[in-house]
Amino acid sequence: MTFQDLQLSEPILRALTKEGYTQPTPIQEQAIPVVLKQRDLLACAQTGTGKTAAFALPVIQLLLNAPQHSKGYKHIRTLVITPTRELALQIDESFAAYGKYTGLKHDVIFGGVSQHAQTIALRNGTDVLIATPGRLLDLMNQGYIHLAHLEFLVIDEADRMLDMGFIHDIRKVMRELPKERQTLFFSATMPPEIAKLANALLQNPVKIEVTPVSTTAEKVDQTIYMVAKQDKSSLLLHLLREKDIQRTLVFTRTKYGADKIAKHLNQADIRTAALHGDKSQEARQRALHNFKTGRLRVLVATDIVARGIDVDDLSHVINYDLPEVPETYVHRIGRTGRADKSGIAISFCSREERANLRDIHRVTAQVIPVTEDHPYHSRQAEAPAQPNNKRKPKKKPYPQKRREPARMANQNANQV
Repeated sequence: MTFQDLQLSEPILRALTKEGYTQPTPIQEQAIPVVLKQRDLLACAQTGTGKTAAFALPVIQLLLNAPQHSKGYKHIRTLVITPTRELALQIDESFAAYGKYTGLKHDVIFGGVSQHAQTIALRNGTDVLIATPGRLLDLMNQGYIHLAHLEFLVIDEADRMLDMGFIHDIRKVMRELPKERQTLFFSATMPPEIAKLANALLQNPVKIEVTPVSTTAEKVDQTIYMVAKQDKSSLLLHLLREKDIQRTLVFTRTKYGADKIAKHLNQADIRTAALHGDKSQEARQRALHNFKTGRLRVLVATDIVARGIDVDDLSHVINYDLPEVPETYVHRIGRTGRADKSGIAISFCSREERANLRDIHRVTAQVIPVTEDHPYHSRQAEAPAQPNNKRKPKKKPYPQKRREPARMANQNANQV
């Protein structure tokens, strides 16, 4: 199947040709016809499956076909809610690329920057507004955003919003939504609270499930390096120097760890930046731009951006720390091996992380091979912690005084 078979309009097809897209991915192939029929959609799809185009392309088409489409339309017609700033910017770039020849207006808002430019852009309304929940609710409360004329609502990465504590904000936004609208709901997993939210938002939806979250990308070669915790930084430096790694995304568990790794690599003359929630929006955008354009060789990130980075030709992902949630491993390595290209995922595992590795094996239903040919291989890390089989000596019970019956005690008292 090609995009022409999906009955998309000529301006959209021309934009797709310019972007080099010829064949839709499975989720695009299934979702686009459903959305064009103006049905609500509940889609379970992991990152890297092409879901941004799965909702952006048909929404653009419907906006063009709607009778309300005219120059100077002063309402928000489409709202896309997504959890992170990076993902919001990425979706905005996608709408810009796919709607290049349509004349549709799109804007993006998120926190961490001044709201002035964002409120100015919203004065005349917009066809598509991409927003993070916090800034969206803030501008709604200030009276800058009204959703009474909304035609399309897209909730993207719903389970990630749950993890980041945004579900309550989403429920507040729901109160302001018009009943007559088309809703598209995307989530990589479907925990009970997310399923409950979907039921409240959707009306008789079509359900699509593509590539379960436990399935790792087929074209990603995975390997584990067993290493002592204190040797991880040395191993990372060794791999960057010895392997042909031109650009890699390194995931760490903490913000402090990301900063520490970035400092260590820069001291070794490897151009690196850290990306996490404590960085200003300007610093985050600059780091991501420099990484995408090749000015940085390494980007060290926390999981806040695990689903918000889309970099062409990213050959390697390195898990400096194994994630505590096994599904997060799938999202991390999904940053490489995209668009039918191959990739390599390297994970460091210390003895303390053996339980995390077992969880990843269980969820992905595969055993990731171990690479032993490196100078920091740790047999101690490879072997699981041994249980303590020594028997503890039994404690002798304390001697208990024999209590006399009350009758005997009273007799003794009378004798005294």
